[in-house]
Amino acid sequence: MQPTSVLSDGTIRALVEEGRIAIEPWEPEMVQPASVDLRLGSTFRVFHNHRAAAIDLREPPTNLTEQISIGDDEPFVIHPGEFVLGSTLEWVRMPDDIVSRIEGKSSVGRLGLIVHATAGFVDPGFEGTLTLEITNLTRIPIKLWANLPIAQLSFMTLDAPAQRPYGHPDLGSHYHGQTEATESRYEGGPARGPVR
Repeated sequence: MQPTSVLSDGTIRALVEEGRIAIEPWEPEMVQPASVDLRLGSTFRVFHNHRAAAIDLREPPTNLTEQISIGDDEPFVIHPGEFVLGSTLEWVRMPDDIVSRIEGKSSVGRLGLIVHATAGFVDPGFEGTLTLEITNLTRIPIKLWANLPIAQLSFMTLDAPAQRPYGHPDLGSHYHGQTEATESRYEGGPARGPVR
């Protein structure tokens, strides 16, 4: 069994050039010492609070968000305390023996902008754009612009290839192949007792 490790800049470049990891569009200058910068895409999903009295995980509401698209020369304004879904410009494809983590860029975080609440993990086998869970923690509106760097993706090797990578028919992978900000496809159901 191999130990897992975070991939370096040279290894990331080599795996992209070999076609094992796909990042499109690919710009080698976006590679950092142990990650790749990702840019903000042009689609967002905004929440309409008036459409549901509450979010019940046993019966998740539908039609809770609306898709908004912006042009390259217009900002998307996220207000204080607001939560929206965004997407990356880059489309990625992961092999079955590498996982990745998406994190906010430090400079963006220092401005009070968070890019993921919990969905920072990208499974082996995933392909598509990445949905960002964006929150403005400040008391000042923040203007977001498509094509600007907003996040970074780091990569780690698995001890062995996944037996059922993301997208496998047995898994029901909800977000495989997504190309824009995608709302939750959580499948609730009746309570099954305590998880052990």
